[in-house]
Amino acid sequence: MFFRTLSGRFLLLTIIFVMLAEVVIFVPSVARFREDYLQQRLELAQLASLALLATPDDMVTPELADELLKNAEVLNIVLRRNERRELILSSPMLQPVMFTYDLRDASAYELIKDAMVTLFINDEEIVRVIGRPVKGAGIEIETTLEIMPLRNAMLVYGQNVFLLSLLISVISSAMLFVAVRFSIVRPIRRLVGNMMTYQQDPEDATRVIAPQSRVVELRAAEDTLHDLQTQLTANLKQKERLAQLGEAVAKISHDLRNILTTTQLLADRIEMSEDPTVARIAPKLVNSVGRAINLCEQTLKFGKAEEAAPRPEHFKLAELVDEIIDSENLRDEAEGVKIRCEFAPDFALTADREQMFRVIINLVRNARQAMVATQGGGEICVRADRTPSGAELKVCDTGPGLPNAAKDKLFQPFQGSVRKGGTGLGLAIAAELVRGHGGTLELAETSESGTCFRIHLPQK
Repeated sequence: MFFRTLSGRFLLLTIIFVMLAEVVIFVPSVARFREDYLQQRLELAQLASLALLATPDDMVTPELADELLKNAEVLNIVLRRNERRELILSSPMLQPVMFTYDLRDASAYELIKDAMVTLFINDEEIVRVIGRPVKGAGIEIETTLEIMPLRNAMLVYGQNVFLLSLLISVISSAMLFVAVRFSIVRPIRRLVGNMMTYQQDPEDATRVIAPQSRVVELRAAEDTLHDLQTQLTANLKQKERLAQLGEAVAKISHDLRNILTTTQLLADRIEMSEDPTVARIAPKLVNSVGRAINLCEQTLKFGKAEEAAPRPEHFKLAELVDEIIDSENLRDEAEGVKIRCEFAPDFALTADREQMFRVIINLVRNARQAMVATQGGGEICVRADRTPSGAELKVCDTGPGLPNAAKDKLFQPFQGSVRKGGTGLGLAIAAELVRGHGGTLELAETSESGTCFRIHLPQK
């Protein structure tokens, strides 16, 4: 279980990599030890030969010759001081020479290869070693010796190197383990702990992580988590406020509906007046009050997430737009804003008439308010045309265009407004009503010369 943790895996990997590094060092180290061992035998053999050559007749007793060979750990010594090779000392050899090692110009590859071969020899073999005498005491020196003492010495050396490597790897791994635990694992655990604490109450802003790591990557993760948690907390609080606002609006709509019902009864009586002006205005007043009552009812349903499904009917678009124009022209601030139509008088739609009224009037009203606030007036054009998949409506204006900050949240309630004091509900409601018809509402274009919204409605 321990090696499934970050600390455990790092410790295991550290041990493995250090051991691999030591193995890479081990092979040339053993080869170097073997070369030094053989070179030392040659030097001892040279000293023994010099002792013999120092006698008057180059002769020593057999006992002294055996002692010199034993001290040099060799079987015989051949010295070449000029063109002639001379056997200086020798002893009986029970086996022939199996290998010859020339140390004079041996490459690193040859030394490593011969060292590995030596390690795997299990028999008592005799080898010949050739080298150069030190201090210029000749041209060449050659000796023979038994291979097993060399092999045993190499094994002891290799064992010592392995134990030393193991000790170094353990110490290094322990030091790295402690360093990683404090510099990486602890900050990660803190990060995870904060996420678990924040999960318990995401709306509590005090639970948002405070970035403090000095490691660049961990600091980047903490900064990202901080931004994410901050945004999520703000969104949750906004949803809570929206829920409270929805409940309040539902209550207001309930009482307002009752008041408007009484107003509608009074408007019905006014409609029976014989005054020409009253007779002309009364139907529009009755329609407006009826539309307000319907809107209150829809608001109550919206508060319960029960937006009414569209009730399609066939109607002429011109009549609907004329009603919108008359409604907007009654406003004092509408002066300087001209609304016109660009579609055939008999252009008809199959849709929910009241919902399409709300969609178009929201777009027209937003455009009018933007132009009056910035340039005192302008022109709004409602266009309509047939497409292979249905009908396409456009509401375009000559206003100042939308700022870049508003484009991303244009259809989000309470966030897409670009007007001071605006709620941003108009476009959100319009987009939802269009989606209820299976259509789409999108921003077609916006620039300094104006803005255009496109509505696509499927038609049967």
